Amino acid sequence: MKKILLLSMPFGALERQALGLSLLKSSLATKGIPCSVRYLTFTFADLIGVEEYCWLSTDIPHTAFAGEWVFTPSLYGPNSRSQSSFVREVLQGLWRLDGRSLERILRAQAMAPHFIDHCLQTVRWRDYAIVGFTSTFEQNIASLALAQRVKAEYPEVKIVFGGANWEGEMGLELHRCFPFVDYAFSGEADEGFPKFVRLVLSGRLTSKACAAIPGLIRRSQGESVLTRLPEPVQNLDSLPIPDYSDYFRDFDHASANSLVVPTLLFEGSRGCWWGAKRHCMFCGLNGATMKFRAKSPQRALQEIEHLVQRWQTDLVQAVDNVVPMQYFRDFFPALGRAERPARMFYEIRANLSREQVRALRQARVLHVQPGIESFSNHVLELMRKGTTTLQNIQVLKWCNEYGVQADYNLLYGFPGETDEDYQDLFGLLRAIRFLNPPTACGPIRLDRFSPYYRESQTHGFQNVKPMLPYKYLYPFGEESVRKIAYYFDYDLAPGVRTPDRAIELVRWVEDWRKNPETGTLQAFERPDDTLALLDTRSHARRPSVVLQGMDKAVYNYCDCVRSLATICDHLTRSFPQARLSENAVRSFLDALVAHGYMLGDGSSYLSLALRSQIAGPSPTRAEILQLHPEK
Repeated sequence: MKKILLLSMPFGALERQALGLSLLKSSLATKGIPCSVRYLTFTFADLIGVEEYCWLSTDIPHTAFAGEWVFTPSLYGPNSRSQSSFVREVLQGLWRLDGRSLERILRAQAMAPHFIDHCLQTVRWRDYAIVGFTSTFEQNIASLALAQRVKAEYPEVKIVFGGANWEGEMGLELHRCFPFVDYAFSGEADEGFPKFVRLVLSGRLTSKACAAIPGLIRRSQGESVLTRLPEPVQNLDSLPIPDYSDYFRDFDHASANSLVVPTLLFEGSRGCWWGAKRHCMFCGLNGATMKFRAKSPQRALQEIEHLVQRWQTDLVQAVDNVVPMQYFRDFFPALGRAERPARMFYEIRANLSREQVRALRQARVLHVQPGIESFSNHVLELMRKGTTTLQNIQVLKWCNEYGVQADYNLLYGFPGETDEDYQDLFGLLRAIRFLNPPTACGPIRLDRFSPYYRESQTHGFQNVKPMLPYKYLYPFGEESVRKIAYYFDYDLAPGVRTPDRAIELVRWVEDWRKNPETGTLQAFERPDDTLALLDTRSHARRPSVVLQGMDKAVYNYCDCVRSLATICDHLTRSFPQARLSENAVRSFLDALVAHGYMLGDGSSYLSLALRSQIAGPSPTRAEILQLHPEK
């Protein structure tokens, strides 16, 4: 019986496995169907150099599409005019790459045809009935270039594509434009692909049989058609554990093994529980699979323990769009008790509690992305994020305390932003500069499947068109390119503008990243039952403050975001003998805000100092701030 070959092409990440391919291999194995996965990513990295490969796949923004462009001559043939235009308009014009960077990209492009030839000569293509390509981000052009050559020399081999680049309308148009692609899968292929394989191997792949396979893109009467959208897998526990043996086999024989540290991919859930309720306006994830589904905590723990034990590495990256909240009850505590614990990455929401952040740290989730995109309450409302500025800062503070690295971005350009959204922003950023800076700062993108894209006219996006690089990657008509593109450029309608100070934000964040605050703000519990606040930030107004009694109680209570009414109720319950007016409490809180020890948004307050686990020193010339009861 002929076998199945699944390929991961450049520029897939060297440190990560192709999760979809590994799941399909495991699924086919349960049915007795032999399947191999090959990571030709390592082959190309060996050819151009691992550091060059990582630079192209990681350091250059993927919306520059430099990695895709590297393989365009291998797919379409040389075109000097198109080549020079891409360099001039995209690499130099849009991204302002210097001469050294251009040389590196051109060297990689010169090696691409040799890579395709090498692949064609070293793989025993006749052994395979099906050759499948996964395509996410910058994997499409290299995959198409090799697929074209394989189909030309081995026409009996079925060429199949899948992955995020082939979802929905994108997949249909790519299939139409590249006739050497026999079939493609749109959406989750856990059910459809094994059915397809069985039909091919049994020789029963008729037109009628194809029509019954969910998510299959095929040709019917000369047209590319999609059978029907696949139903998302409901019981994720029914999925097999992914088989990463091919990845580690290829990794062990590649030069990358001396420079790259593998990270195991783990899937605990699919979809987004927040997006299913209130889709963030700019988010283009989960085109047809927004419904949230999660593996049981028992199965999730079993899978992680298996992967870590089997591959003898403790670095694990959860691919989930958002952490399943039920995991805080039993999964994370169990993970913390595991005999061979893993060091994990997870995407979280910013409105976690301190106890939940502590649970992450105890489970060795040491790296998170909390979905922070703004520090403006109005802008957060515009994007339908479901969090507030103070909640965003609160989770950054707690992550800092527990030693959890939190990566986040600041975005601007949301329709409806005003100058007032930036009025107090820079003072706020100055106050939190001792926390970790954003990973990046830039304008929002218009991504396919996002509410902003679907309702572009409603929100003031005009002249929506594919990003400039697409016309060089796919030299077809405008309508075809529009159907293939995932990222879009746009103009703002008259009267819709980006505030001038947004550009100042970009410069501010860039300086923050280059010149981080060397001081900090800390809170120390002292033996005399007082709380010492020590401020060593460069802009400190009062280097130290001592709080006691009600004042200490207020500051500790505001460790998480509290409304003024809630604070007053807490004081009334805790100190029933004190006669406190709301104005007195507000004045005290506002004084702490003015001195930089707290943050407030007019209705709620957050203590900003990091909690120390050790007793602090006695402040020198400490000032005592007091909340005075009414007389």
